[in-house]
Order: sequence, then C-alpha cells, then structure tokens
Amino acid sequence: MTIQEIKTADLSPEAFIEDQCRRISEQVGGATAVNALSGGVDSSVTTMLAHRALGSRLLTYFIDNGLMREGEPASVVSAMRDLGVPVELVDARKEFFSALKGKTDPEEKRQAITDTFYKTVFGRLVKESGAPYLLQGTIYTDVEETVAGIKRQHNILAQLGIDTRAAYGYTVIEPLIQLRKTGVRMIGKALGMPGKMYHRPPFPGPALAARVIGEATPDRIALVRSATVVVEEELAGIDAFQYMAILHQDRVTGVRDGKRAYGFQIEIRCWDSLDAVTASPTQLPFALLRKMADRITSEVSGVVSVTYNVTSKPPSTIEAV
Repeated sequence: MTIQEIKTADLSPEAFIEDQCRRISEQVGGATAVNALSGGVDSSVTTMLAHRALGSRLLTYFIDNGLMREGEPASVVSAMRDLGVPVELVDARKEFFSALKGKTDPEEKRQAITDTFYKTVFGRLVKESGAPYLLQGTIYTDVEETVAGIKRQHNILAQLGIDTRAAYGYTVIEPLIQLRKTGVRMIGKALGMPGKMYHRPPFPGPALAARVIGEATPDRIALVRSATVVVEEELAGIDAFQYMAILHQDRVTGVRDGKRAYGFQIEIRCWDSLDAVTASPTQLPFALLRKMADRITSEVSGVVSVTYNVTSKPPSTIEAV
C-alpha cells in the first residue's frame, strides 16, 4: 500500500484543510465536481472540505438507497443545508433493492452496492451534470482492510486497480484517504462543524445492508432499522466508539403467549476503539442490556432473541457483514 498515513500526533488540522482545499481546487480546475454525501462522519467532512474549496462548482447528492437509519435522508440533507451546503436528495431505493435481490454472500452484497452506487446511480448523475470528478470520504482504514483482504470496503476502487474514468466516466478524489477516524473528527472540528456531526458513531458505506446477515430485503432492512432505533436511543449516552443492531439469518425458537414461536434474532454490538484496527466490547451494565432486549422484543415485530457480542477484534470485526 503506497498511501502514507498521517497519524493524529502529526496532524495539523488547519494546515491539512488548507492543503486539501488547494489540491481539490487545482485538480478540479474550472470544472464541476459531484460529491457523494452519506451523512457519516467521513462523507460529511469531505463535503465541507469540498464546499470550501469549490463553492458553487460542487454538486452534492444524498442517495436514498433504502438502507439508511430511520429519518436519516431528510435529517442529513437539512443539517447540511443549515451549514450552507446545497444538497439534492436522490431516491434510488428501487435500484439498490433490485441489485441486492437474492444475494446472501457478504462480498456479493458489497459488490452489488458498489456497482449500483458508482455505475448506475452516480454514473447517471455525473453524465447528466457533465462533471468529470467525484469526491468521496474514503479513509485510511478502508484501504487497509481491503488491501489486507479482511473486508472489501465498497468505496475502494483505484487501490484495487480500477480505473474509475474508464469504468465509470469520472475521476475519484479522496481528500481524507491518509487519515483514520480520529483524524477525520479533528478535521471536522477545525472546519467548524457541529459536534453531533463529527462525533457520530461510524456507519458503514453499505449502510444497514452490512447489518443484515443474509438477504437484505426491504422487510429485513425495516426490521433491523427498528432495532437500530432502540440501540441508538439506549446507548446515546455511552462513551463508545460504535454500536449497532444486527439481524441474523436463521429464525430461532421462542415462546409467545405460552406457545412456541419461530422468530428473529438481533445481536447487539458495542465497541471501545481508537482506530477501528482493534476493538474491545464495551462492558455495558447488565440492566442496560436487559432493557434493550426487553424493548427490542416488545417493539420490533417478530424478534424473540437478543444477544450481546463479547468477542474482541480480532478475531471478530466491528461490523458483521
């Protein structure tokens, strides 16, 4: 891997912002660039950097892929507009669920999302706009895990030998690729972003499809979305790196109204980590775990079992898929 990491101890946020804005401006020149906003920390910081560098020559899109958390598309678009960044919301739910239909293998699901995102959706937007550049929030850990063969991150392209101009019709710009998550948060703070934006728990590029083991159908996404609401409400005050709900593939035996019921199993994960390279399960109070289990089994239709992951990374990974 030829990318040189900038460690947090060596990072000067102001100098980094100035350098990246200059680089973005020089590369785009007088052209227009399209920006991929997902609402996560990385894409939001990239959006603010690119907006500072390009102003009105930046076209920012939020792609509603049907895989986001409850109310997220509208809230992210509104938050960015409050910061002076115009964002267009694009409904691409049909394209993404069509691409995911019948797929259960994690890598096939990631590839389907990658192809739909870059070729089907952004390929169309770039063609319509005539923009020769796409900005996205790839960070160093994304590249590291993909190159090491741990997990293919959907936003890794050039590092796998993919010529994006030949494959998709545009060049990808990745201003955060030398940073890990902690460094990205430092840049977000220096850019004057609200803490609730740059301190958000990490959220995967494939969104809730990364938290459904097996096929990511609209119904299964809706189920894990509802469980995610409970987990994020209950753990909002916890000082953890990341937390999530995961829907398992097989149904398990449960009991409702004195009768056997085959239902769904939700796994909760909560992590302590600095860089996502290694992580340890957060030692949550047992009463809190029981509260989440009670809420999920009563509020999320069909769930009869809730578990908590206690395995460190490695050998586990932060996301399940």
